[in-house]
Amino acid sequence: MPDRYANGVTSSLVEPPTNGRALDRNGSGGEAVEHDDKIVLKRKLTLINGVAIIVGTIIGSGIFIAPTGVFYYTESVGSSLFIWSVCGILSTIGALCYAELGTSITRSGGDYAYLLVAFGPLVGFLRLWIALLIIRPTTQTIVALTFAHYAAKPFFEDCDPPQNAVKLLAAVCLCLLTAINCMSVKVSMKVQDIFTVGKLLALVMIILAGVYYMATGKLDNFSNPWEGNYSTRNIGYAFYSGLFAFGGWNYLNFVTEELQDPYKNLPRAIWIAMPLVTGIYVLVNLAYFAVVSKPEMLSSLAVAVTFGNKVFGPLAFMVPIFVALSTFGGVNGVLFTSARLFATGAQEGHLPKFFQLFHVKQQTPIPSLIFTCLMSLLMLLTDNVYELINYFSSVLWLSVVASIAGMLWLRHKKPNLPRPIKVHLALPIIFMTICVTLVLLPNFKEPTNLLIGIAITLAGIPFYFVCIAWKDKPRCYGRISNGMVNLCRAIFNTTIIESNESLK
Repeated sequence: MPDRYANGVTSSLVEPPTNGRALDRNGSGGEAVEHDDKIVLKRKLTLINGVAIIVGTIIGSGIFIAPTGVFYYTESVGSSLFIWSVCGILSTIGALCYAELGTSITRSGGDYAYLLVAFGPLVGFLRLWIALLIIRPTTQTIVALTFAHYAAKPFFEDCDPPQNAVKLLAAVCLCLLTAINCMSVKVSMKVQDIFTVGKLLALVMIILAGVYYMATGKLDNFSNPWEGNYSTRNIGYAFYSGLFAFGGWNYLNFVTEELQDPYKNLPRAIWIAMPLVTGIYVLVNLAYFAVVSKPEMLSSLAVAVTFGNKVFGPLAFMVPIFVALSTFGGVNGVLFTSARLFATGAQEGHLPKFFQLFHVKQQTPIPSLIFTCLMSLLMLLTDNVYELINYFSSVLWLSVVASIAGMLWLRHKKPNLPRPIKVHLALPIIFMTICVTLVLLPNFKEPTNLLIGIAITLAGIPFYFVCIAWKDKPRCYGRISNGMVNLCRAIFNTTIIESNESLK
């Protein structure tokens, strides 16, 4: 058996393979579905789709729940706005670093693919492991719960919606969008594009109302803007909430194999999307603070509804509708990219083969989508959004730091690797320093979430050696795996689709 991971990983992940398997750098060859008797994915995602994925995934639930979280920990209008600005700049720096990674390693899979190339199969598997158990299902559940809170709010004007009703509505959202993503890539992308436009309209409406409110001289909420809580714990948790709202800046990297002309469109999408989102977020928070008082901000998870009730009068019912549409699109973006991540893991032999199955005609990863949905439904055992954010943030940002460290290591290890984009060395160093600081700040006093995340990560090591590294497994293991594949093929009309840049 050939060694698939010479020096940690075979070079075919990062260098264009030969014999008809090379990626078309101009994007024109992406329509072919067969290369050397392999079935591969078509490049269906345009630049507009790429921008919609980034904007649509970032502007999901965060901007409608995180303002309360940021202000809860800072208790200061000025420092809250400052944190929102810094979060936008930090996310843009991270996105630019990921643009270098995404154009030099053009595999779908994002962080997983980059860590696999840089540090080998064990580290790559552990990143996939925590994505499977923590990061992806938690993110999807948070966005779905936010959708449910806002969708149910018009029916419970004088009180909060019942917890069970919110959980049930979130479950319906997850199941419906899973079904849409199983049906068609084009349909799911149309959903993404339409709901991205809808959420931008909602935010523009909030910004214009806030500007009008401030223009009339109502600036009482901005008195003593820098008075607040500046403990390291609270600042760290405030950044967690702000950065959660920017979560999604790296999601296009998870589907680069389906992006047309990724060498041009990936950085273009980042440059269009990130400044747009940062500007919108700061202006929206400015509008919130102009209208919503400090006690009202702290008492409401659905801060946009409070804003709408005070500004729009009889038209206030439109706000929760627009917010629900926004978060609905956010769930769609996370589901779309999560399933591709797990499919990539299966292609590398790090997940069971049934994750690698795609529908024969629609090219949708149906088993991966269903599994992603089920894991998210399990997370609905709790409906405390801020607990979920704090739970997964430490592990998420440590994995991002590891990916950027992998980028620096690859510059040393593979200096001749093609890099259509190469960021200045200062950017990844600044980014890593800030991220490590943010992970440590709240965990000096409350290390529980970090320790749980590290424990779950390390628990993946024995699974790796038993299920992945151990080659001479009993025959029953192969029979069970093949049985699952054949069952999924029969039920969902699926087939195994190889990567455009297979490691095999």
